Amino acid sequence: MISVSILSKKDNYKETIDKLNNTSVDYLHLDVMDNTFTDNISFTKDQSKEISILNKKKLDIHIMSNDLDNILDYYIKLKPDIISIHYEIKNNLDKYINKIKENNIKVGLAISPETKIKDIINYLDKIDVVLVMAVIPGKGGQKYIKNTTNKIIELYKIKEKYNYLIEVDGGINNETIDEIKDYIDIAVSGSFIVNSDDYQEKLDELR
Repeated sequence: MISVSILSKKDNYKETIDKLNNTSVDYLHLDVMDNTFTDNISFTKDQSKEISILNKKKLDIHIMSNDLDNILDYYIKLKPDIISIHYEIKNNLDKYINKIKENNIKVGLAISPETKIKDIINYLDKIDVVLVMAVIPGKGGQKYIKNTTNKIIELYKIKEKYNYLIEVDGGINNETIDEIKDYIDIAVSGSFIVNSDDYQEKLDELR
């Protein structure tokens, strides 16, 4: 499955969503940054709500924030298919996981490049998706970090024991997808697709 990030088109997201609605993409990937976990800010709450209304695909929300007490409820109300939060926030992870689950939304646990699989073992039976970051969280257009592949394969080997989906985000294009596509369920791609002239053509190249 392909989830398309619109982060690199945040100043022109309406037109981008309209184009994506007319493709075979599986998910719209919404990156939420509020300057507490990353240095950047992405979409405001009002913009996120508008995006959820304009979007005709399943919504895949990736929250990069240390302020979940104040924002998580808002994004739950958008009724996405998946909400991913970061392992690295550490405080109250079980509380947030349970809150997302209670609202019949798939729970994703995102891990930054420095986090090892052994660090999240105790959470694997509590979540639905592991979102592996192949770049430093916070901005689009970065190159795929090579050792991410080893992490993905490690997750793949124990996947059946825990029953989660593997999602990878960062630097995904028609070249990097080749070494991981046999091990993942969802590939998040942004710039490769939304900076092109033909979204469907680029999607087809990833499948």
